[in-house]
Amino acid sequence: MIATSTLSRRVLSNRTSTSKSTWLCSSNSRRLTSNSAAKDAVTKAESSIPSNATTTTAATACNKSFAERNPFVFQLGVATAKTSAADIMVQVVVDGKKWDEIDYKRNGIFVFFGFAYLGGFQYWLMVNQFSKWFPTRQRFAQLSLAEKLKDTAGMKDAMKMVAFDLFVHLPFMYFPSYYTCKEIVTGTSWNPLDWVKDGCTKYWNNKEEDLTAMFKLWGPIDCIQFSMPIHISMPFRHIVSFFWTAYISFTRGAVNAEENERRKITER
Repeated sequence: MIATSTLSRRVLSNRTSTSKSTWLCSSNSRRLTSNSAAKDAVTKAESSIPSNATTTTAATACNKSFAERNPFVFQLGVATAKTSAADIMVQVVVDGKKWDEIDYKRNGIFVFFGFAYLGGFQYWLMVNQFSKWFPTRQRFAQLSLAEKLKDTAGMKDAMKMVAFDLFVHLPFMYFPSYYTCKEIVTGTSWNPLDWVKDGCTKYWNNKEEDLTAMFKLWGPIDCIQFSMPIHISMPFRHIVSFFWTAYISFTRGAVNAEENERRKITER
């Protein structure tokens, strides 16, 4: 009887132990399943975030204009086309040529000037370098007019950019380059040093009239340009430059015509 009782207690004890083990295994299994499901949910959520961000970025990029997405390429095209059109207009209106008499070699030289200097160098100077020299450039351009008037630092930088353009860039970079390019077209020498020398000499002789006109036009225009968003500011400058180039060509064309008449009279 004692042996039977002892055996019964052992059987009961083993059953209890087995039940506990089964319950623990089941509990652990449920916990693992729950943790795995939670991890899967987190992973799915995390993986969906970049996808949504990418979709949002792509949608924003699609909503932007070509000029906003490619500011350099857009203004480069405007500068090149504008310079070509301005020279053709001068050849037809000032020089009195017919359409079949247009000098496309000359036009090609001015196209190169528009491409390399106006579209390339000016963008490097007024966008890349100005953004470094005048840190508020991009932020100030995005503000409304009322906010601009309250932004003292931005207005100071804008005035500095205007001053740099009027007192450094235009008189010492643009005009010498323009007159040198024009000398390549109209000059008789094939020596590059003569192009620079003769071009700068003509610029010096015309400096008072040219610089006066420059201040009258580019002073107000610069104040507008350097407060505009960057992707608009350079195309705006190139469009204004079309009329500026026309003015310079008309006035210089008249002067050259007078000089030619004087030379003919002297030769007689």
